[in-house]
Amino acid sequence: MSETVFARRLEALRARFEDLDIDGFLTFHGPNRRYLSGFTGSAGYVLVTARHAVLLTDSRYTEQARQQAPDFEVIQHGDEVWDALSQQVRRAGVKHLGFEPDRVSVDWLGRAGGHLGDVTWVAVLGAVEDLRMIKDEDEIAAIARAQALTEQVLAEVLPMVRPGVREIELAVELEFRMRRRGAPAAAFDFIVASGPRSALPHGVASERAIQPGDLVTFDIGCVVDGYCSDLTRTVVVGEPDQRQREIYDLVRRAQETGLAALRPGRTGREVDAAARDVIAAAGYGDNFGHSLGHGVGLEVHEGPRLSRRSHTVLQPGMVVTVEPGVYIPGWGGVRIEDLVVVRPEGYQNLTSMAKDLLVLG
Repeated sequence: MSETVFARRLEALRARFEDLDIDGFLTFHGPNRRYLSGFTGSAGYVLVTARHAVLLTDSRYTEQARQQAPDFEVIQHGDEVWDALSQQVRRAGVKHLGFEPDRVSVDWLGRAGGHLGDVTWVAVLGAVEDLRMIKDEDEIAAIARAQALTEQVLAEVLPMVRPGVREIELAVELEFRMRRRGAPAAAFDFIVASGPRSALPHGVASERAIQPGDLVTFDIGCVVDGYCSDLTRTVVVGEPDQRQREIYDLVRRAQETGLAALRPGRTGREVDAAARDVIAAAGYGDNFGHSLGHGVGLEVHEGPRLSRRSHTVLQPGMVVTVEPGVYIPGWGGVRIEDLVVVRPEGYQNLTSMAKDLLVLG
């Protein structure tokens, strides 16, 4: 990312100050800190005021911060941040300081008030997250690279799926291959759920050995240049029976319907309903409990949401998953997930992996 990108992000945040009734904003949430400054260290406070952008961190990260965040004045603080933070807030003349109430503890807020008692603390939700929802082309390219790597690794590991192999073995192999190809981290704990466990939407890999006839759901992702990927495919071990084919075809039709509904101007709930109605019409509405999708970026779960409660209007540049599923306790489940970008004309699919039911083992 260029310095100009971070300067634009700071100005976009400042443009929200009047509506938020603040004259300064403070965050130490890692993804928001990175989005605003470019700093990738694990500790630091970002203070943005009308004329100043300050990054306060400790001695472990000061040199790194100066290299990564040239748009910011980097201040090294001592054992605690409060004295340095108080000095910077008073220097900028901040009277109403925005903070993220969903990122702080009661203890933190008490100490903050004790050190900055003359400042009015204003709870602000989504000040940075709302900006992060719309990606620029550099961000989209990073997500696309992460998704391509994820697809490549899954394609390499799928031939290893056979009776007797444990879910955890496959998960370890997937993460090892991702890291070997340059991904510094997995985006989340991998879901490898086989047989009846595939009815668990978030069935992280277990010691269970795969059996003939199992459905196996893989939900995996990695991080590339700070940005996440997210991919789900369900396969079958041995020839599928009629019910497995029917459920798989149903989920695939629901996903295709959800994708077709994606376009600027639609709300998250409208897109969710398009896919959900397909599953409900087939009699499996109660077996699709989670939302259709979520935003992906610096975090694997971020805005916007494609859910029954989401009134967010989709805009070009938003990156979302489309992942309907049907989960039947005691039998198993199917989920298919693609990662897509909302474009002016509809959407661009960042996922190229085939969606035909793959028979393995």
